[in-house]
Amino acid sequence: MLKGINPLLSPELLKTLCEMGHSDRIVIADGNFPAETFGKNSKVIRYDGQDIPALLDAILSVFPLDTYVEKPVTLMALMERDVGKIETPIWDEYKAITAKHDERGADAVGNIDRFKFYEEAKEAYAIIATGEKAVYANVMLQKGVVKG
Repeated sequence: MLKGINPLLSPELLKTLCEMGHSDRIVIADGNFPAETFGKNSKVIRYDGQDIPALLDAILSVFPLDTYVEKPVTLMALMERDVGKIETPIWDEYKAITAKHDERGADAVGNIDRFKFYEEAKEAYAIIATGEKAVYANVMLQKGVVKG
């Protein structure tokens, strides 16, 4: 155990976050995301049974978001056929959590097309496979720098 470190941050995850450099990305994937398929060239860290909001809050407590890009927090946009049919209240949770840790608040959060998200996920440094049940709950974070 460490003082001041959220206990959701496992040694493996802390090591991974520390190893990442400026502009590296990490995906926090919902339970439906094909993490092992897209993570063939990445580290895949299992967090089965864990929901994303609590984990996102824990990660952002130690992880600087990139200030050199407009939207360092990326969500998977709804497919056209799902617009108006599927609600995504978890996105509001993500925006509130981001605002807690980044002065840009909800403005740091953006959406990209599902298939573009998949392509970018293939290039991510790591993918965290969670048990999140909400749909369209995947989130990608781009690492910034710690200024000292």
